[in-house]
Amino acid sequence: MRLRDELVSDHDAVHELHRSAFGDHGEVVAALVPALRNDDPEALSLVAEEDHEVVGHVMFTRSLLDAPRRLVPVQVLSPVAVVPDRQRRGIGGALIRHGLRLLDERGVPAVFLEGDPGYYARFGFAAAGDLGFRRPSLRIPAPAFQVARLSGYEPWMTGTFVYSATFWQQDCVGLREDDSSRV
Repeated sequence: MRLRDELVSDHDAVHELHRSAFGDHGEVVAALVPALRNDDPEALSLVAEEDHEVVGHVMFTRSLLDAPRRLVPVQVLSPVAVVPDRQRRGIGGALIRHGLRLLDERGVPAVFLEGDPGYYARFGFAAAGDLGFRRPSLRIPAPAFQVARLSGYEPWMTGTFVYSATFWQQDCVGLREDDSSRV
């Protein structure tokens, strides 16, 4: 497996990867990726490649932390996906670890995400609320709101996490109620 920066020629494969990996939410996630690319041209977008085929993708994009001293540039990990027939083989983990290493080298102080605490803890993520951070939306379950503090983090860097406008415009913050049960 080879980890590398995403190329323009990978865009179609990445789109299909997210569509297939996220099932019913695949179209929403697949639409988020190009919107994030347009919003953050400096995004860290990595792919995993096996036999010249893109089998995994992760994106880290800019966001802000509204800390008492000042706004702090941070990153958000979203989305990450692996093609369904290659899941549970360490591809997603390798992409996440590689991305966090690169961001740490760049001096990024923290990376936020919404996700399964049982999965992301192995990469250094912890419940952000327990560490002095506030969720940008009450629709984000408290355990799912997580942060990895990197070596550029300083103790005063607490406060409210602020997603970039793209996450709001794409309606990709927190959980929505299931309207199908309402008649």
